[in-house]
Amino acid sequence: MERTLQPGRLTRSLGWTVICFLVLPILVIFPVSVTDRRFLSMPQHGISFEHYANLFTSPEWLGSIGQSLVIGIVSAAIAVTAGTLCAIGCWRLSSRAGEIVRAVMLVPIVVPTIVYAIGIYRFWVDLRLLDTYTGVILVHSVTGIPYVVITVSTALAGFDARLEQAARSLGASVPQTLWRVLLPSILPGVVSGAIFAFIQSWDELVIVLFIASRAIFTLPRRIWDGINEHLDPTMAAVAAILILLSALLLVLDLAIRRRREG
Repeated sequence: MERTLQPGRLTRSLGWTVICFLVLPILVIFPVSVTDRRFLSMPQHGISFEHYANLFTSPEWLGSIGQSLVIGIVSAAIAVTAGTLCAIGCWRLSSRAGEIVRAVMLVPIVVPTIVYAIGIYRFWVDLRLLDTYTGVILVHSVTGIPYVVITVSTALAGFDARLEQAARSLGASVPQTLWRVLLPSILPGVVSGAIFAFIQSWDELVIVLFIASRAIFTLPRRIWDGINEHLDPTMAAVAAILILLSALLLVLDLAIRRRREG
């Protein structure tokens, strides 16, 4: 009698297949980053950390890392401030009005990035913001706001509004209530939004290709140009560091959430 594959086994098999498809290309980066060859390939005769040394001694790579850090931190700070206030405002509004505003704030991640980049390019030409820190930071802030709105709105859904009412009845002003009652309660959502906004800025490439040329050379753009010019394994070293940084931030986010819930 032929055995039939049970639905549970089929689901698990498909799940593991998807996981392998997503994870294996990422894991391949690590052995390639320590290859002993001069081009992107697996190690042949042993491992070498030469490409990591090249990364941390190259003015071009270090400059791009510095630019990405500055842009990511500043844009994440702006996105957190604007996104948190927007989420709180939507929470206070009526259900329909709040949903409309929230939907508008999610436009940057709904519209295809290439379409959004073309529109920003045309707008930035008139404002003379092309190839400037201000121009890139503003764009990355706007594209980071939706992530903050989502995480903070989720945190607000579990907030007891009676705490705010009690604080107000005891004489606390609106700013005091916001700072001492509301924000501490939704802090995990704010931190999560900040992490996602930073990662979004750190990894963003398409818009930067449109609005930056010589002065602004972020890390993703440096990798992109390196792929077009030559397949230097230093790019694999950079990619490995990016993966570890993203994983570290996500673990930090998870730890903060669990500590808060505990």
